[in-house]
Amino acid sequence: MISVKEAKKIVLNSTKDFGVEEIPFIKSVGRILKEEIFADRDFPPFNRVSMDGIAINFIHFKNGQRNFKVEGIQAAGSQQLSMQNAKNCIEVMTGAVLPNNTDTVIRYEDVTIENGIATINIDAINDKQNVHAKGKDGKVGDLLIKQNTKISTAEIGVLATVGKSLVKVAKLPKVMIVSTGDELVGVNEIPLEHQIRRSNVFTLVSLLERLNIPSETAHITDDKPILKSKIKSFLQEYDVLLFSGAVSKGKYDFLPEVFDELGVKKLFHKVTQRPGKPFFYGQTDTCNVFGFPGNPISTFVNCLAYFYPWYYKSVGVELEEETAILNADVTFKPNLTYFLQVKLNSRFGHLIATPIKGNGSGDLASLVNTDAFIQLPKTDKLEFKKGEVFSIIRYR
Repeated sequence: MISVKEAKKIVLNSTKDFGVEEIPFIKSVGRILKEEIFADRDFPPFNRVSMDGIAINFIHFKNGQRNFKVEGIQAAGSQQLSMQNAKNCIEVMTGAVLPNNTDTVIRYEDVTIENGIATINIDAINDKQNVHAKGKDGKVGDLLIKQNTKISTAEIGVLATVGKSLVKVAKLPKVMIVSTGDELVGVNEIPLEHQIRRSNVFTLVSLLERLNIPSETAHITDDKPILKSKIKSFLQEYDVLLFSGAVSKGKYDFLPEVFDELGVKKLFHKVTQRPGKPFFYGQTDTCNVFGFPGNPISTFVNCLAYFYPWYYKSVGVELEEETAILNADVTFKPNLTYFLQVKLNSRFGHLIATPIKGNGSGDLASLVNTDAFIQLPKTDKLEFKKGEVFSIIRYR
């Protein structure tokens, strides 16, 4: 049995490059960018009007002029006008190019226009006000988005602005999620007294959807020849296999021996942690195999603690550790790393983690009332004190 630290090191040293693909930019939200995005022109590309109103030459207002003859209207999207008389004005619309021979915009709310004359009704304005200067946000050739950025709605707008109709992103792994066990029935079935509905597999599906990774699912009964036959084909077809159940010491926990017989190289089996101690991890030349214990909380925490970092490192994303302050004393006797469920809140700029007592690793419903796991390290001491700071893994 190895430590959590050792297990994570092994997992992160066996990441996989899935390659790069080019997709329509509008379909890229949540994907990992695999190119640098540069400005193809200045931003904004011209002196841009930022308020509906009139454009004037500021020096004449400064010299006391308040009435300005309207020469025309500069609409957004129309070619730039040039003011012929420096003492006149041009009406301008938000988003329009600032007319030549003007430098300042006064909003309509501060102006009265009658008989072609615009009268400014306020005593103070600023030179170049309400003008978004050309190149203020970025110059042509500036780096706008770094490679390995996770694309959000903010990046979509930038991609559109620079004309990136197609964008290079990290390919996604092909994933199969497998549940095992004769006690499991479908979600829409009425279980017998000795049965339960399949839930872990759909928890894993949703955890992968948070990463924008599509997945397929399968259920295999506790029959070793059937397990071996189906897993053999899965190993050849998929980049990643995620299993829930059948990796512990039960009479029907066949997966470790099936993996061995199919040539899966075991990198470790069992980690000094609670929950999720029987975790199995191995690989072939083409497939990484995560064997999570079948208890719901065990499956959940192991996916977050191991698969998530493995995936992010595989696609070039660096994760930042997040910590929180323990809000109550916790006593934990086994010399194991303890992933304890907590409720999070912020107080005076600090993240506070309040322990929430559940009913063990089978208590799936407890996840509804919590936000994260706080990782209490493996140590000889029995008590973790209120006010101590530890790493957390968020799931809400």
